Amino acid sequence: MRWDHLAGSPAAPAAPADIALFGTDAVTTRTFDTPEFRGITFHEVRARSIVNRVPGASRMPFEWTVNPYRGCTHACVYCFARKTHSYLDLDTGIGFDSQIVVKVNAPELLRSQLASRRWQGAHIAMGTNVDCYQRAEGRYRLMPGILEALRDHANPFSILTKGTLILRDLELIRQAADVTEVGVSVSVGFTDHELWRTVEPGTPAPERRLDVVRTLAGHGIGCGVLMAPVIPFLGDRPEQLRATVRAIAEAGATSVTPLVLHLRPGAREWFMTWLGRHHPGLVGRYERMYAAGAYAPTWYQRRITRQVHELADEFGIGPGRREASRSHRGTPLPDHHARAAESGPEQLTLL
Repeated sequence: MRWDHLAGSPAAPAAPADIALFGTDAVTTRTFDTPEFRGITFHEVRARSIVNRVPGASRMPFEWTVNPYRGCTHACVYCFARKTHSYLDLDTGIGFDSQIVVKVNAPELLRSQLASRRWQGAHIAMGTNVDCYQRAEGRYRLMPGILEALRDHANPFSILTKGTLILRDLELIRQAADVTEVGVSVSVGFTDHELWRTVEPGTPAPERRLDVVRTLAGHGIGCGVLMAPVIPFLGDRPEQLRATVRAIAEAGATSVTPLVLHLRPGAREWFMTWLGRHHPGLVGRYERMYAAGAYAPTWYQRRITRQVHELADEFGIGPGRREASRSHRGTPLPDHHARAAESGPEQLTLL
């Protein structure tokens, strides 16, 4: 495993997003013989920085992220972040799903960096690389300390998750929303159970994620849904889109933002291998659709966006309702994911 190039200055308040800041002498490897963690290896590290700057070339509508984990037990076959495991000489397939890097000092480090005179209180996005509420969080419990630090510094933030563990921290999110702008989004690309079991095997079922939306709404915390990914030829039939948007609306979501599957290097190879095993007849169609790169053709993205927005209007959560989306204190929740999706053919990176 290659750790030696991952180094940085402890005094720096932030670093480029593609660099994990920890030293070779700060790695402890553990396994746990419990059913939920069997076959998973955790690499505990003491990071030197936790607030990461999004690369300048990115079109993301936020500049800073916090990622307490690398790798993800959600095991989504399409996850764009798989490529990041190769930076550590870790496998981007099974290794990404089972070799999890845990930044055990993330809460204390974040608190220190937020207190720095160099930090200007910019919005921090979480869950944009791997899920901060994946299964590992149930054991390591890093997010409560992270949320407390953000609350205590009144620092605006947003969370994107497929995990139900976020409900454990509901009270902390409520407290933070009393003093700063807080946005919460849940990712639900489809409600088809057969598709879910094969492409997102480590995630909670779609209806359980929608229960999160329902619970948050019941506590006065607006929650949008990132309908992602819409998977060509497997999850894009009109009846599938209708069923998903209907379920999202019934859960009380403030908005729904569709994002079509994209296949970056690392994710592309793993997804295409899965496709060849489960749907060999679709391999040629995918090769043609993604021949120009990581993204589906613009015409296809626009078609899906139009269909979903029409359904959202029908069910009462269309784009026109976004301005009415508010936190329990009446502050509009930032809808970064929606703005990224509508800014052009390049789409927001997903979990």
